[in-house]
Amino acid sequence: MSESAINLGVDIGGTFTDVVLERGDQLWSIKVLTTYGAPEDAILDGIGQVCIKAGVAPSEVGRIIHGTTLATNALIERRGAKTALVTTKGFRDVIEMRTESRFEQYDLNLVLPEALIPREDRHVLSERIGAQGQVLRPLDRGEVEALAERLKGYESIAIGLMHSYANPEHERLVADVLAEKLPGAMVSLSSDVSPQMREYERFNTVAANAYVKPLMKSYLDRLSARLADMGAHAPVYLMHSGGGIIGLESAAEFPVRLIESGPAGGAIFAAHIAAGHGLDRVLSFDMGGTTAKICLIKDKAPKTSRVFEVARSYRFKKGSGMPISIPVIDMVEIGAGGGSLAHVDVMRQIRVGPESAGSEPGPACYDRGGERPAVTDADLVLGRLDPDDFAGGTIPLSVSASEAVLSAHVGETLKMDAITAAYAVSEVVDETMANAARAHAVENGEDLGTYTMIAFGGAAPLHAGRLAEKLGVDRILVPSGAGVGSAIGFLRAPVSFEATRSTYLRLSEFSAEFVSNVLTELKKEASDFVREAEPKAPLGFEVKGYFRYVGQGWEIPVDLPDGPPDQRTYQDQFERTYETLFGRVVHGLDIEITSWSVRAATEVAPADPVPEAEDAGAAEAAGTRDLYHSGTGGKRTATVWQRYGLVSGKRMYGPGIVTERETTIIVPEGFTATMRADGCIDLRRV
Repeated sequence: MSESAINLGVDIGGTFTDVVLERGDQLWSIKVLTTYGAPEDAILDGIGQVCIKAGVAPSEVGRIIHGTTLATNALIERRGAKTALVTTKGFRDVIEMRTESRFEQYDLNLVLPEALIPREDRHVLSERIGAQGQVLRPLDRGEVEALAERLKGYESIAIGLMHSYANPEHERLVADVLAEKLPGAMVSLSSDVSPQMREYERFNTVAANAYVKPLMKSYLDRLSARLADMGAHAPVYLMHSGGGIIGLESAAEFPVRLIESGPAGGAIFAAHIAAGHGLDRVLSFDMGGTTAKICLIKDKAPKTSRVFEVARSYRFKKGSGMPISIPVIDMVEIGAGGGSLAHVDVMRQIRVGPESAGSEPGPACYDRGGERPAVTDADLVLGRLDPDDFAGGTIPLSVSASEAVLSAHVGETLKMDAITAAYAVSEVVDETMANAARAHAVENGEDLGTYTMIAFGGAAPLHAGRLAEKLGVDRILVPSGAGVGSAIGFLRAPVSFEATRSTYLRLSEFSAEFVSNVLTELKKEASDFVREAEPKAPLGFEVKGYFRYVGQGWEIPVDLPDGPPDQRTYQDQFERTYETLFGRVVHGLDIEITSWSVRAATEVAPADPVPEAEDAGAAEAAGTRDLYHSGTGGKRTATVWQRYGLVSGKRMYGPGIVTERETTIIVPEGFTATMRADGCIDLRRV
């Protein structure tokens, strides 16, 4: 990026829409309340305000990078298009039968999530492709034409035929006929959306893509038109779940890749901070208005996966949601944000989330009609927030409204006053996040005690200290711009695309020519998507294979060199990875590769190294405030500092509060905080 380039990052969250403008090494940001009926309204409002702050016209912006939860919310709330699924005869009920796994083994009243597409909207064809791509039963064009008549009235159609990842011929024939007979319908092919084995995951993924495709296409068209009307003619890119950005055309064709786009931006932001501080083990903690996201970052890169779940019906339970088979940054997402609502259940236990007050009406303290207690209400009552300086003073908060709803919905039932109810709500939400982090670390064989936490998002710096106490984490970094971290992350992301394919190979039958052909095709596919947005930028490639021992049911991702395929190298790479994960290798068993992936990405500027801060003495206090500690329940007099008045090396000692426009940082008792040269607040346990 040139010194004069002006770029915008826009993140639509459940409560706030964040807009960041960057020119050279300067950043300006704004937070506006999300407008659910027309999300583009908040974007245009935010862009207008941030351009005024920066003293630039919308026409001067060179690039706009956008992340949104619109696709995710449409899946969770079942607000997508009227969608049909076309599949192979005999496999109509795959997405309803799911797998043989019971995610809650001993629950006799287990209720499985409903299939995204009802049975009456699932249609079959008499055709069959074999696992090696051979045609076992030809597809009759006349049968497809007859089916097209029955599909009239559907806005979107998902096509998922057996083993189409090995041979997409039949799916493409169906698409050709539907384009001819139903020109107004949108069509999604599983061989394009997710060309990977395992029919349940592949069918769900193409169904999800088709389900949100009309909604996202309409939204992106409206956004482009509205931006042009305000004079912003810059190209628009979308953040995808794998941690890169793609062009508008790709985003409209594969909207399922936009699921988790906002959280992915946050992970990229944390990875950039980790690189600047030379940190190899980082726990990324992103807590906004609606959800909290936790991600492990090792060697300056977020951990990735190729399958994740949305709309889980049981918290933390794998298998209770809808599997989406696309490249994604691997993270845990919890319904625990500033707007998450608290209630007392029938067992007289306090529960927080996943329901959220959002921005309409927002927490009770916003005085916009909220009648139930949210996490923000608890934070306000505990003294963590300044009622007169929230969001830079643009949203005055009502302490009395927070106390009233906490007493009415928690305190009266459990015989607590408002302060104690606020303690309880805060402890529940912090323990929920701590449990999620512990589970995620255990699943990945990691000890969080060796990690540094990077906290960002509007609510994370308020809760990071208590979360660190629970997890045994001794160091927290709160970056500059933490309240709009995901939007800044969009500006740090490369243009990238990951192409995947399930193509089976045993190492005992290794063919360098076969592997080279597969990887060459995947490189071209990935490059073509990147070139849509960046025609001339140099590209780098990351290659992965998904390996397992013969007889095993699941694979592990193995990083492979981007060079001539070599059998011995592939085996060594697999065994090293396997031993890291499971403690030993299995001798005497053949190894097989089930899938391959190639990620093409443009180069991004490396993070500047951040030097250790020289001691500049104690920071000048701006005042004091009563602060209640959730763990002990005790009241302390906390020192208040203004972040914008701090210089590198200034030290602060807990208990304390560092205030800024987009968030507030709590410095717990027993921690010291230091301002770093890059604007990070570095909290360390004494």
